Amino acid sequence: MTQRISKYQRFKMMNPIIQFFKYIYLSIKIMLIVAGGHGGTRKVN
Repeated sequence: MTQRISKYQRFKMMNPIIQFFKYIYLSIKIMLIVAGGHGGTRKVN
């Protein structure tokens, strides 16, 4: 049981894809908050 948990945690820590998606998710959340705070109808590219 403990071995499975540590293995899973190591997998989560070592997996760059999961880190990448976490980073994208946070970036999108921040962008939505910023865009919403500035009257988000205007598209800034």
